[in-house]
Amino acid sequence: MRFVRLLRVLAVALILFCIPVVLYYAWEVGRARQFTEDTVLPAARAAHYPISVSDLTPHRLDILLKVEDPRFFQHRGVDLSTPGAGITTITQALVKQLYFEKFSPGIAKIRQTLIAGFALDPLMPKEEQLRLFLNTAYLGRDVKGFEQAAHTYFDKSFRELTDDEYTSIVAMLIAPEVFNVRTAPALNAERVVRIRKLVSGEYVPRGLFDLYYGPIDPAARKDLPPLSYFDRYYH
Repeated sequence: MRFVRLLRVLAVALILFCIPVVLYYAWEVGRARQFTEDTVLPAARAAHYPISVSDLTPHRLDILLKVEDPRFFQHRGVDLSTPGAGITTITQALVKQLYFEKFSPGIAKIRQTLIAGFALDPLMPKEEQLRLFLNTAYLGRDVKGFEQAAHTYFDKSFRELTDDEYTSIVAMLIAPEVFNVRTAPALNAERVVRIRKLVSGEYVPRGLFDLYYGPIDPAARKDLPPLSYFDRYYH
């Protein structure tokens, strides 16, 4: 009987703890939805971005999505099941950029995931999300978006990029400082080769967190995003 009473007390305590947590995150989601409608959507639609989704050939769109978010057009902002997708979709990447002044891995991931699934994705069409990502993605210090990256790293416009140059930029998305085509050309070139194998189907990701498609030099690992590299995949 004492054990049963203890279980009841613990259950009540857990419920009392969960209620304010649930209410807090419900409030955060409501606030995020309002911010999306009042600020994010009007700003994105009014912006004169240099790149449209139609500027991507089907092949280049395939490269981007295979690397960044394979089920982008199917999921609802969050994807925790697709091998190789990690735990950050394009939608979540936009949330990190738009809704956080400073993002710290950890508990902020909960808020990021909820906003992606219940605020940004329901309110912003996929095409608009993709357009925003192409034009604002972080691609190195003082470099945002593929157009600026094309000028910075290849001295040409986005539309003038070759497929290899375009893939070199995609290769940088996960960690622009580590795979920088200018300062770390060997690491970038190696990742480009791996991306080609991924896109062709020659390489199949071995799990949710297989984001690099092969081992990374130990010296470079220290600068990779937290919880993004798992050596066990490659042994």
